[in-house]
Amino acid sequence: MKLPRPALLFLPLAALLAACSGGTPTEQAARMVNLQTVQSGPHIQAQELDGAIRRQPGNAGLYARRAVFRLDAGQTAAALQDINRALELDDAPGEYYFTKARALRTQGRLQATLAAAQEASKNGFSSPELNLLVGETNLAAHNYQAALDHLDRTLQQEPDHAAALFYKGIAYVALADTAQALDYLRASLSRDPRQPEILHQLAFLSNAYRLPAEAATYSARGLRLAPTYGPLWYDHGRQFDLQNQPDSARRYYARAALLDSTLYRADYRLALHDYKLRRYATALPRLQRALRRNPRLPNARQMLAESFESLGRYPEAADQYRLLVAENPGNRHWTYKAWKTGTRARLTSSADTLRRAAPAPVELIPAARPVL
Repeated sequence: MKLPRPALLFLPLAALLAACSGGTPTEQAARMVNLQTVQSGPHIQAQELDGAIRRQPGNAGLYARRAVFRLDAGQTAAALQDINRALELDDAPGEYYFTKARALRTQGRLQATLAAAQEASKNGFSSPELNLLVGETNLAAHNYQAALDHLDRTLQQEPDHAAALFYKGIAYVALADTAQALDYLRASLSRDPRQPEILHQLAFLSNAYRLPAEAATYSARGLRLAPTYGPLWYDHGRQFDLQNQPDSARRYYARAALLDSTLYRADYRLALHDYKLRRYATALPRLQRALRRNPRLPNARQMLAESFESLGRYPEAADQYRLLVAENPGNRHWTYKAWKTGTRARLTSSADTLRRAAPAPVELIPAARPVL
């Protein structure tokens, strides 16, 4: 079974990348693909079952088949409704529970997914896809050892399973085992060499450990396969950044942000360049977007506070400095900056109030001169 295409649902990884060669990267893998399958014309296939179900409303197998087609067509809620109806009619087939687990996973309901998968196994259903689903779900839930156990079971059944190798690589990234992570990601790529998501993860990981030449190989290859996939544009820009070519990096970051508005790292890197050039007004909206998605980006809040301050927007600067104080208790510098900008904000506000309250100047009308 192939990995899903980049356009499908993605889920964030929570684990930080590990230290490598004595250095600790400041970034983590951005995305993890969700387990789904793709069939030709699933929407039409589901519709073709509608009449059969009307004629045989008590046939559990028809509901189960339509659930699969609806799930593959992206109609998750309808698929879940169908498979629940099938289970009401017949709760014995393990594959029904597997379909339910797939639907629940698509909705991001991790524990419910694992419970349904367990029922599938109890009812005699066994397949590499079931173990893959359980492994990937445990990975999303940060249960890394459980994830590895089930991914190993998948590989015992299918040693060349590209998705299982990919998810093992991601699990080892989370477990700070860089060598194993790269080995499994490369093995996955060798089984599925046209999968952009694998190339993105390899490029991202290489950049994180400051191997820009290696990263460029993966990202360039990925862009030839998927020229509209935003994360690969970010990866390619990052390798230029690491080689002190900021102008080239900026072009790729801008393209990445244009293609995918969720790529907060692209906004962050663009804002960082603007900030260094003192283009504070341009940096502001990018910093705000990036911080909404990741409040812990290195120095981002400091740059935001200082940008507001440099533009004379003291109330907003004071708010950001106060957040820095809350994040860094006892830091005298941020405490002072919060007090200073807060004071300036109050003084500015008072001056504005006085100006608004002052009476308008009276224009004196000169006395009329006699007409001679």
